Amino acid sequence: MKPLQDVRIIAVEQYGAGPFGSVHLADLGAEVIKIEDPRVGGDVGRYVPPYAEGEDSLFFEAFNRNKSSLSLDLATPAGRAVFEDLVKVGDAVYSNLRGDVPAKIGITYDDLKHLNPRIVCCSLTGFGMTGPRQQEPGYDYVLQALAGWMDLTGDPDGPPTKSGLSMVDYSGGFVAAISLLAGIHAARRDGVGMDCDVSLYDTAMGLLTYPATWHLNAGFRPVRTRHSAHPSLVPFQAFEAQDGWLVVGCAKEKFWQRLTDVIERPEWADDPRFATFADRDRNRDLLLPLLEEIFAERTVAEWVEPLRAASVPTAPINDVEAALTEPHTIARDLLVETEHPRYGTVRQVASPVRVGAERPTYRRAPLRHEDADRLLGDLLGYDEARVSELTEQGAFGDLP
Repeated sequence: MKPLQDVRIIAVEQYGAGPFGSVHLADLGAEVIKIEDPRVGGDVGRYVPPYAEGEDSLFFEAFNRNKSSLSLDLATPAGRAVFEDLVKVGDAVYSNLRGDVPAKIGITYDDLKHLNPRIVCCSLTGFGMTGPRQQEPGYDYVLQALAGWMDLTGDPDGPPTKSGLSMVDYSGGFVAAISLLAGIHAARRDGVGMDCDVSLYDTAMGLLTYPATWHLNAGFRPVRTRHSAHPSLVPFQAFEAQDGWLVVGCAKEKFWQRLTDVIERPEWADDPRFATFADRDRNRDLLLPLLEEIFAERTVAEWVEPLRAASVPTAPINDVEAALTEPHTIARDLLVETEHPRYGTVRQVASPVRVGAERPTYRRAPLRHEDADRLLGDLLGYDEARVSELTEQGAFGDLP
C-alpha cells in the first residue's frame, strides 16, 4: 500500500495554495475528493491563462494530479446531503477559503462532528479564522508585502521585490498538509476530530525565522543587500562572471579557506582582515569588490568546476530551462509525465515529498465531475434513482 492509501480527504479547494497542499497527499496515495462548485464552472484554476482551453489548463494540471472530482453545489439541500454523506466516510474536510467562510457554509468541526466525531476540518485561509483581518481575502502577493518579505528582497537601491515564485502559497500548502496529517493521527488515536486553523499570514510570519528572532531580542533591523548577499556571512552571494552569474557561499570557515586556494589568493586565508566570519563581515566593503574583480575574469563554468571540485558551495544561476535540464534534476526523477485527452503527454515536476523506496505514480488531473459514478455509486452506495433525484434537485449543478 501507498503511505496514505487509507486516508480520504474531502477537499473544498481552489486555485493554488489549497490544491498545492493536497496534491502531495494525493501523490502519497490519499484519496483526495475535489469538490468543485458548478455555479462557477469548478475550480478557478481550470481557467488560468496563458495555457488554458475550455475547462483545461496546464496550471490546473500542476496542482491537481492524482485527485478525483465531484461537481457539487453545497448551497443546495441536495448538494449538502451528498457532502454530508462524504463526511461520514471521510477522514478530513480540507478547504482554502476566506477566514469567515468555513463557518458560514458549515464545514467546521462543530458543524460536522455529529456526522463523524473523528472528522478533521483543516481550513487554510488567508488570515485565519480569528483576528481583525479574518474576512479579508489573502493572496500570496499581499502576504509577501504584509509580512515584510518584499522589504527584505531586492537590491538596496531598488524597489521592494516579490519572490519570483508564490512561496507563501506553496509554504502554506505544506503547513496545511502537515496540520491535516497531525489532526488525522490524533483523531485515530483519540477518537475525536478537531479544527485546524491554518493561514497564509501565520505561514509568512513564521518564515521570518531568525531575522525576527534577532529583531525581537537584539533590535536587529534587516536591510536589503547588494547581489542577494547574506546579511552576515561573507562571502555568500551572487557574483557576475564573464558570461553570467554564479552563487558562492562560505557558510563555514573551511569553505573560505578552500575558496582562497581556488581564486589563487591563499594568503587571504590568514589575513587578519579576512580570517574569520567577523573579520570578513567587518571588512566586507573591502573584500567584496576584490572578489567581484576576480570572478569577472572567467566564465561561470570556469569557476563552478574548480569550486565544486574543492567542495565550496556554488552553483550557476540557472534560468528555468536550465534548472529543468540540470543533470541532478534528471537523476532524481524530478520530471514526470501524465496523459491528458486535450494536451497529450503533460510533463511536470514531481512532488519533493519522498516516503520509502517506492516511487509515486502519477495520474492526470481529473475532468470536472469525472469521478461521479465511482464516488456516488461505489463509495456512497447511491443507486440510479437516487442519483437522478439528486440531479433533478440541483445537487450537481450544470454538468460539463
